[in-house]
Amino acid sequence: MTTISILVLSACSEGTTNEDAAEENKGTIEMGQISWEENIAVTHMWKVLLEKEGYEVNFHLLDIATQMSSLENDELDISPEIWLPVQDAEYKSQYEDTVNFSEETWYDNAKVGLVVPSYMEDVNSIEDLNDHKEDLDQKITGFDAGAGTMLVVEDVIDEYGLDYELTASSEPAMLTELEKSIDNEEDIVVPLWNPHRVFSELDLKYLDDPQNAFGEAEKIHHATRQGFDEDYPEIDQWMKNWKMDDDQINELMSYVSEAEEEDEEPTEGAENWIDENQELVDEWLEK
Repeated sequence: MTTISILVLSACSEGTTNEDAAEENKGTIEMGQISWEENIAVTHMWKVLLEKEGYEVNFHLLDIATQMSSLENDELDISPEIWLPVQDAEYKSQYEDTVNFSEETWYDNAKVGLVVPSYMEDVNSIEDLNDHKEDLDQKITGFDAGAGTMLVVEDVIDEYGLDYELTASSEPAMLTELEKSIDNEEDIVVPLWNPHRVFSELDLKYLDDPQNAFGEAEKIHHATRQGFDEDYPEIDQWMKNWKMDDDQINELMSYVSEAEEEDEEPTEGAENWIDENQELVDEWLEK
């Protein structure tokens, strides 16, 4: 796993002295990041917010397993996206004594499952997949190896007795394959989740899950290293205050995605969203 670190320095307004900048620097936050669209959006949102409050932020692009290990070893401060009670249950069980998993949630309406294009009219349940395994090349096209959802999909394959292989790649590669298949009206099955912008762009459907292997609605928490709440009580409380609904997270993802499409920094999209949602943000920061 390659680690990509992006150092975000607090911007000093014109005329600010070095002494003032030093006084504004409240510390450096090491934040885990995953190359999922909602994660890219919320991490850049927090980067902008913390930067304005006088902190520096380092991003570390790591899979969730490595983030958990890094939190345990005090190499990360925050992992902002933990899906419970099902998707990341294995990691919580493994690290619950050495990592702080927040009781507070920032998104309460998450959904995970296997998804196909809506034109696959004869495939409506996970139980239908074996009847169409030749059309699907006995393959579920997945994303990051080690992601909680990928581990759950492996369990789903076993529970339903699916004669399928789960292939790993990345979220962008999976979405590219999905879009290519739809353009050619070919069959494909992928694990996906809400919130995600792709549901507003493509005609997709979740497969029924009669065994409830993916669980009910998921909730998204955050996790911090032990002692973070004592070292940075201000940020710890802000993270616990953080709440977003469907419209807010989808809009934030759209702003960040549009910025990237226009060859701008993701932070510009995040900052535009913050400017339009200042009242909400002020509630998180207790202003």
